[in-house]
Amino acid sequence: MKKPTSVDALTEFGRVQLSKSFFMRDFLYSDIAAIHGLSNIPDDPDLAIKAGAKLCEELLEPLQDAFGRIAIRSAYRSREVNGLGNERRYNCASNEANAAHHIWDMRDVDGCMGATACVVVPSFWNSFQGKGDWQKLAWWIHDHLPYSSLYFFPRYWAFNVNWHERPRRQIDSYAWPRHCLTKPGMANHEGSHEEWWSGIV
Repeated sequence: MKKPTSVDALTEFGRVQLSKSFFMRDFLYSDIAAIHGLSNIPDDPDLAIKAGAKLCEELLEPLQDAFGRIAIRSAYRSREVNGLGNERRYNCASNEANAAHHIWDMRDVDGCMGATACVVVPSFWNSFQGKGDWQKLAWWIHDHLPYSSLYFFPRYWAFNVNWHERPRRQIDSYAWPRHCLTKPGMANHEGSHEEWWSGIV
């Protein structure tokens, strides 16, 4: 598929169904693009579709099946949008660091594909707003889904969830307690963590 350069072509691209309940259009909105008049459109639509479908099918759909509707806060970023976000310090990593993350249509330095979305799980936030409660959801995802990385934020327990061909299985947080919750090699990485997430679903 060629990069959309007309309204009709972009409309058709937005209609691509990535999974049973998600379409490409769901992931194309960008505050940075909207404010700065940029088009948030992939240079390689086929790669964006392939990576985005994996993110939706393997992570977002199971999360939504378990907890009800999830809200997409930000997801796909074009190189142009992400580059400006990094330059203006809008909490965007460099294009190289965001390849196979928010830049779905750019493979990382190892040639792997991946895709990231920042999401909120409203039903979880509405029920668990205690200090450090984000860890309950983090451990549920760790025990149930094939994620690569998670990064949690304080507001609404929003988090970046990444699907990647070579999953790292690492969880970090800007929410209290700010730390690496787990990663391969840590004593808490293996086994069940049901004592943390029991009762949240």
